[in-house]
Amino acid sequence: MDTKHIRISDYNYDLPDTRIAKYPLAQRDHSKLLLYKHGKLSEEIFYNLSDHVPADSLMVFNNTRVIQARIHFRKDTGALIEVFLMEPAVPADYEQMFQTNGRCSWLCMVGNLKKWKIGDLHRTFNIKGHQVTLTATMDRKYASHQVGGTNYWVDFTWDDPQINFADILETVGELPIPPYLNRETQESDKTTYQTVYSKIKGSVAAPTAGLHFTENVLKAIDDNKIVRDEVTLHVGAGTFKPVKSEEIEGHNMHTEYIVVQRHTFENLLKHKCEAIAVGTTSVRTLESLYYIGVKLALMPDSSEEALHINQWEPYDLPHNEDGLVLFNGKVITPQDAIQNIINYLDKDHLDALHSSTQIMIAPGYTYKIVKALITNFHQPQSTLLLLVSAFLKGDWRKVYDYALSHDFRFLSYGDSSLLIP
Repeated sequence: MDTKHIRISDYNYDLPDTRIAKYPLAQRDHSKLLLYKHGKLSEEIFYNLSDHVPADSLMVFNNTRVIQARIHFRKDTGALIEVFLMEPAVPADYEQMFQTNGRCSWLCMVGNLKKWKIGDLHRTFNIKGHQVTLTATMDRKYASHQVGGTNYWVDFTWDDPQINFADILETVGELPIPPYLNRETQESDKTTYQTVYSKIKGSVAAPTAGLHFTENVLKAIDDNKIVRDEVTLHVGAGTFKPVKSEEIEGHNMHTEYIVVQRHTFENLLKHKCEAIAVGTTSVRTLESLYYIGVKLALMPDSSEEALHINQWEPYDLPHNEDGLVLFNGKVITPQDAIQNIINYLDKDHLDALHSSTQIMIAPGYTYKIVKALITNFHQPQSTLLLLVSAFLKGDWRKVYDYALSHDFRFLSYGDSSLLIP
């Protein structure tokens, strides 16, 4: 299959607005669970998930945490300006960013941009008994076009050095729920739009497959001797970016940042580099790891920046009939790739791999590490639907027809599925 020439119109289906879950269920783990096992379909309740996963499996979660990335400013004229934080600029490291005091810079989307032609924006509020004024200054000379629009460089300064940027976002930021919910963010979303295991701040959208998990479900997983591990991929707004080109070759995948700890690579090796991915973001991380390991086979002294995976790299490299990369006549197995990363970390005395990915997973892609997938039901004509189709070797429509005819709820706050090809 020539992946680049896939027509996105072939991945369309009718999704009535009434089937989009605007709110989550009162009990997360009472969502419906569609089971696809080797082509056979049935349904369950999510809290019984562990009954359908073999013991000793490795289940990988994305532990990113959604930040309150929308900040609203009111100009003296009364105009409301929305500044949407997209990617940290100075400092570029997410963890350092949230601990900054007094000043930081982000790449941002700006709502009502035409009303912010000159001057700074100011907002005054109280934090921990302190009155703080936050100032936003835009550099119009710098604009990035990575996420289907324009991101502007915005400098933020505030007049109390005892307050860090995390405190500011917790006070004045607004959680960015998905645009297709067509409603305002509510106080309840601050809890329901986070996974119970979220830890590392940085996403502007939730890894929604994880929203169904509760402490009881996680305990059942542990009791059934299923091994849990975590990766971090900070989900960008590009996850909602529609494919507007007729063929997917014309679609520019967004960049997302990943962090994987050394012990996770060791866990992968113990499990023959086979994993159950919780959500498409875990898929993108795990499958990118294979190609990062391939890069290290080709260029062992690569910098972390050079380990970035471009969207078409997996398709441009020579592969054997099983989809594994060939280098100097030798097949690079998933075990080889993961060992290459461990060797790289050891050489530089690193505890974790920090990298980024634009990987495009679509029909024609052969999965290397992910052997089962827990995921929600995705939008028509989306890159996430392409990812699912590649995983099910084109059988996605059978799954979605079943979900539509059996009253499943769709998208971020909707029901779940366990897919085992």
